[in-house]
Amino acid sequence: MIGVGKTCLLLRYANDAFSPTFITTIGIDFKIKNIQVDNKRIKLQIWDTAGQERFRTITTSYFRGAQGILLVYDVTDRQTFTDIKTWSKQIEMHADSNVDKVLLANKCDQNENRQVSFEEGEALAKEGGMKFFETSAKQDFNVEEAFLSIATDVKDRLLES
Repeated sequence: MIGVGKTCLLLRYANDAFSPTFITTIGIDFKIKNIQVDNKRIKLQIWDTAGQERFRTITTSYFRGAQGILLVYDVTDRQTFTDIKTWSKQIEMHADSNVDKVLLANKCDQNENRQVSFEEGEALAKEGGMKFFETSAKQDFNVEEAFLSIATDVKDRLLES
């Protein structure tokens, strides 16, 4: 998941900012955001992991403590979509079996360069038992909704147990 816009999505959500010129995440970064969900105050600690293979051991170790995972691909790069299945297997191996997952198709503002259809993304999400959002960090489309969705799912699951 290299260059799919994970850092841009996080920056858009946490700081309401966008920069088209980000360098590749080295290892791990994180942001904290306090939100209200159903009249409950929640402190989100959102980890931004590197997508490169050479950081795989580091990033998969963060799956263990995760309550929710956003899997992100770039609609203009079919390989990142194909890589989602590999990342899903890594999550199955390293994360809690009850972890909430959401699939995000980023850069949906770039329709002229689209390589992955909405329907393909939706089908992959359904296959993996995930919710699905097309997003654009650049245009701030569905970013808040995606993060709020996973935060709500995690809150609901934790309150049930």
